[in-house]
Amino acid sequence: MASGGLRVVLAEDAVLLREGLVELLGRFGHQVVAAVSDADALLAAVAEHEPDIVVTDVRMPPGFTDEGLRAAIALRERDPECRVLVLTQYVAPAYAFELLESHDGRGVGYLLKHRVGAVRDFVAVVERVARGETVIDHEVVRQLLRRERADRPLSRLTERETEVLALMAEGLTNAAIAGALHLSQAAVAKNIGSIFVKLGISGVDGNHRVLAVLTYLRA
Repeated sequence: MASGGLRVVLAEDAVLLREGLVELLGRFGHQVVAAVSDADALLAAVAEHEPDIVVTDVRMPPGFTDEGLRAAIALRERDPECRVLVLTQYVAPAYAFELLESHDGRGVGYLLKHRVGAVRDFVAVVERVARGETVIDHEVVRQLLRRERADRPLSRLTERETEVLALMAEGLTNAAIAGALHLSQAAVAKNIGSIFVKLGISGVDGNHRVLAVLTYLRA
């Protein structure tokens, strides 16, 4: 992170939201060095400014399909250390997975746009992704959990383990999970150990445990 705050390249075609994000990030000491409205301009701005993080919409001109996501993945292919936070209006797990699969998923985030309204939480996510963390919107995680069939190993989890898994997949630490569920950290650690045994996942920690769980859920 830069000493005077983050240097951000922002890509968002909706003018009001784009300007609002510029002002919001500035209030928290971060500088939007370029604010653009399409994927080509995003790629050019990143090449010119070499920002600490890119914040981009998924759907942008000209096709309003997945131009922002494709640009984000291209940026990660050019530079695996490029930090990218994708904002979207839709819960589309496939988009999240494609971004996560780019260079092991460190320093990427997938957030629904309505989360921007929780200003401090949104800025905290920007800062976490810029530090190299992985952040996935909990609505995406919940939809993944709902889609699991009864014959999948996920059905072996207890209700409490499922709650812990959802929070863990959001990138929360054991301490944060303990606080959210009003458990001791020892109880959280025990639940996590049980989850990985049941899912056949071992030797994962930090961001890798998030990626391992999400990759497993997609399989």
